[in-house]
Amino acid sequence: MNRKTQTLTENNENTLLELNRNLTNLNNNLSEDYTNLTVQFDNLTRANAVLESKVTNLTAEKMNLTMQNQKLEMEKRNLTNQIKDMEAKGNELNISRAQWIIDAYCPKKDGGRQCKFCQPGWNLIQSSCLLVLDYQTSTNRKTWEEARENCTIRSSDLVVVDNAEEKKYVSGKSWGNSGNEGYWIGLKADGGKWKWVGGSDLADSSWTENPTDGHCAISVKNEGWKSVNCYDRNRLICEQKSLSV
Repeated sequence: MNRKTQTLTENNENTLLELNRNLTNLNNNLSEDYTNLTVQFDNLTRANAVLESKVTNLTAEKMNLTMQNQKLEMEKRNLTNQIKDMEAKGNELNISRAQWIIDAYCPKKDGGRQCKFCQPGWNLIQSSCLLVLDYQTSTNRKTWEEARENCTIRSSDLVVVDNAEEKKYVSGKSWGNSGNEGYWIGLKADGGKWKWVGGSDLADSSWTENPTDGHCAISVKNEGWKSVNCYDRNRLICEQKSLSV
């Protein structure tokens, strides 16, 4: 082989070696890029799975909220209808009560109406009407709670003695009784205090019987008030406001 040919061959070998190195480097770079892309793809796949799970959860939550909203709307409609019914019934009750008051306090007589401050059988004391229920037999007499219920059906409550005049009247009407028999008044021992049915404390310092829970007060003629067991059976006195004109 001549010198020229030998030189050309060497140059070709060097060129091929250089190309091989370049291709090797390129292949290594591509392999590294592929690995990076694979990692990125896996990360994106996991991120997509997380997003899909969130979308699924949000969709389910949206459906639940929609159902709850529909339920609330239905409840709102029902409550609105109930309020309308109650208002209508309230108006009817007001009309009925107004008519009852007219009939009770202003009964028809000789083609007209004559109004009085109290219903028949009730006695006017200042601005109140009092009804004495003088049950003669022990079977008809009431416990204190039963006495309140008895007054309630008459649109009243057990009497609250606010002043000396009312106290004198109540005492005077508590006839024919003695000892632990008398007339229930609206006074009950509660939490170590004597309280009236309206919730106010007893302010009359002249009555000194200590309050015992489970005891209520009766009025006994000529003996004043007495503390007895609320389950005893007694007569009663009811009170309601007189008619204002």
